[in-house]
Amino acid sequence: MLSYKKTSLGNTKNKKIIIMTINEQQDEVIEEFEGFTDWMDKYQMLIDLGNDLEPLDAKYKTEQNLIDGCQSRVWLQADYTDGNIVFTADSDALITKGIIALLIQVLSGHTPKEIAEADLYFIDRIGLKDHLSPTRSNGLLSMVKQIRMYALAYEAKEEEGKAEGTKAEEAKEGAPHA
Repeated sequence: MLSYKKTSLGNTKNKKIIIMTINEQQDEVIEEFEGFTDWMDKYQMLIDLGNDLEPLDAKYKTEQNLIDGCQSRVWLQADYTDGNIVFTADSDALITKGIIALLIQVLSGHTPKEIAEADLYFIDRIGLKDHLSPTRSNGLLSMVKQIRMYALAYEAKEEEGKAEGTKAEEAKEGAPHA
């Protein structure tokens, strides 16, 4: 399954839409981060990504949407649209907001199955975990875990819906015809 994505990590103002898989999106992130040798520049890129993140509607800034395990407050909203999960988020910390923006950029707009099964190799390849404090690193893991939990929940709903649809068809076939 393919997804739509904005090009250019550092400049989301130019919204040219192309179709990319999760792995293609991860490869783009890796390529973008490889352009910087200094981690201060990479942190600035994360901050810029966070600043470019679409604002989260205030109605989604609830206790239910807060991610447990993050030192900062991070709200994550997941909506199921046309078979894909669309994530929106916000945080009260600049770098943390950039991290969740990066995860959204890679995973949003994909099917629950794709998200649940994704090998998020870009996190290690760009050295993100190695350059975060232990509490931020735990927060990153909590964000990934919550995204996967949403994916698994929506995947289960899809399967349940398919099973209900099959039962309805079977019931129709077995019903007497007038």
